[in-house]
Amino acid sequence: MKAIQWILFATFLAVSISPVAECAASMQGDVDQAVTIIQRFYDIPETAIPPAVLKDAKGLAILTVLKAGFIFSGRGGTGVVVARAGKGWSGPSAIGTGGAGFGLQIGAQVTELVIVLNTDEAVRAFSHGGNVSLGADLSVAAGPVGRSAAAGVTPMAAVYTYSRSQGLFAGVSLEGTVIVTREDTNAGYYGRQVSAGDILSGRVKAPKGARALQKVLGRY
Repeated sequence: MKAIQWILFATFLAVSISPVAECAASMQGDVDQAVTIIQRFYDIPETAIPPAVLKDAKGLAILTVLKAGFIFSGRGGTGVVVARAGKGWSGPSAIGTGGAGFGLQIGAQVTELVIVLNTDEAVRAFSHGGNVSLGADLSVAAGPVGRSAAAGVTPMAAVYTYSRSQGLFAGVSLEGTVIVTREDTNAGYYGRQVSAGDILSGRVKAPKGARALQKVLGRY
């Protein structure tokens, strides 16, 4: 690709992804969005993640992703990951994802992603910081949906993946998706340098702004 094309492409990505960056400019924005997403699951369990899946989960990663395109395509998203710690839930650790491609795509779409961490191994993968590649580092599968799937659900993969777009929940394949720990964002939110492992293990006390998220997760 010629230099001018790279410049145009980089400019496009910055413009197309910036609405998500602005909406979740702070860690608190991501935390508040996670509360909203989980609340939706609770309100409409008939067409969302089965309660049994959430109750058995070792952790959850929750992201909001914008995908936009006009010939070139790009996507970017931010969110948080939490884990069970003691009798409750840990504070949130900041995560993000992104990517770029080439294709005849026009328009933009905002999608909410929920990744259910079914195993302790999955939680450890997010605890190490750095990158987590779904399908490579962890086995991944589209999760079951709806109240009718609640009985006898046995995890078939280390993580289940779900998406919500245009009001509809569905299991979705996210194999190949890379999720990164946003260490600088964690430092800003917690007021000091903290590791993802210390956050997810519960060794770091969650800020007051995370109490609503811990409360809504306490239902499961």
